[in-house]
Amino acid sequence: MVISLPLEIAKREIKPGIVVLEITGAIHMGPASQRIEREVEQSLGRNENRLIFDLSKASFLDSGGLGAIVKCFCKLKEAGGSLRLAGVQGMIATVIKITKVDKVIEIYPTAAEAAGNFLPKGEGGG
Repeated sequence: MVISLPLEIAKREIKPGIVVLEITGAIHMGPASQRIEREVEQSLGRNENRLIFDLSKASFLDSGGLGAIVKCFCKLKEAGGSLRLAGVQGMIATVIKITKVDKVIEIYPTAAEAAGNFLPKGEGGG
């Protein structure tokens, strides 16, 4: 039996215009995935379209959670922004690699390194 921690999301601005969502716990189909999607929609409503999902404290990812991440990536891209993933490890890294999501969404060891990758606003950086 797998014990999944409840999903927690902490939001912080790592650089001007770049927001990190630190995700802790299990990212699975249902309320957890919907909560992540809501966070992204709220960020877009505040004109924040350059996001980093820090998954270093995430414990689980199922197909519904992966789908939510890809959906968020698409929403941000449509809004002229982008999504980066950071701190991907363990079974989450395996799921992302097997499904080839790592070929679509850029992955970095840390949120700081992911933030350094964004171009300044107005230079194609969203």
